[in-house]
Amino acid sequence: MRWEGNRESDNVEDRRGDGGGGFPLGGRSIGIGTVVLALIGWGVFGINPLTTIGMLSGGGSPQVQQAPAHRPAGDDQGARFVSTVLASTEDVWSQIFRDGGAQYQNPKLVLFTGVTPTACGTGQSAMGPFYCPGDRKVYLDMDFFNTMSRQLGAPGEFARAYVVAHEVGHHVQNLLGISGKVDAMRGRVSEREQNAMSVRLELQADCLAGIWANKSQQAKSWLEQGDIESAVNAAQQIGDDKLQREATGTVRPDSFTHGSSAQRVRWFTQGYKTGSVKACDTFSAQSL
Repeated sequence: MRWEGNRESDNVEDRRGDGGGGFPLGGRSIGIGTVVLALIGWGVFGINPLTTIGMLSGGGSPQVQQAPAHRPAGDDQGARFVSTVLASTEDVWSQIFRDGGAQYQNPKLVLFTGVTPTACGTGQSAMGPFYCPGDRKVYLDMDFFNTMSRQLGAPGEFARAYVVAHEVGHHVQNLLGISGKVDAMRGRVSEREQNAMSVRLELQADCLAGIWANKSQQAKSWLEQGDIESAVNAAQQIGDDKLQREATGTVRPDSFTHGSSAQRVRWFTQGYKTGSVKACDTFSAQSL
């Protein structure tokens, strides 16, 4: 992926080195067992894994004190990479929204380690990357990229770019009111129905990430041989069926919240091949 030399976004907050991003105050502590259960329930990427953490811990999210955010250092190669990817998503979605007669509002990308405060509660590195609609920020501990390569079998720069683009896809859903409608159904439908809605939400975010890949390539021609394959492989590695099978030895489709490996690959590929938001209507699709 030929990303160096492209514009970097100013919408990056670096909370790393701020004492682990903060420290919990009040509320219940969350043990590693809770985090593992949440990851099994939500998969690796989620619009708000904090919801699951809160339910499993039996209480609300603790508040966290935070040091002032600052820009990443100019010689931080990893931060420059995600800043460049974020800038590209800004360009792509700003144009798509303009074409639709609307104005895109850029999200913030927060880099952190340990724990950090969010409008959705306390974020933890063990949750993996996530988006909080309450403050319109994507949260990322970049150590997760090492987890992708070493534990999930999903190496490659474009696989990492897919992670950022997927979370930005949740921001797009938030701006369009889609995620709000899904969240409003919580507690009003059965757990099985809610899981099914979550799957459609996550697959749509995969599709939106594919749209970004399409449009950014048209604009920059920055993809190299194997890049798309690395993103497809990442989508395959974090399918609910694969994660459940590896974690528990069994697969329970009714408990899926993100979709199977095949579904995630299909919808990312759909977005990439078509470049069309209309082609990402997972909520009207009869078959996923």
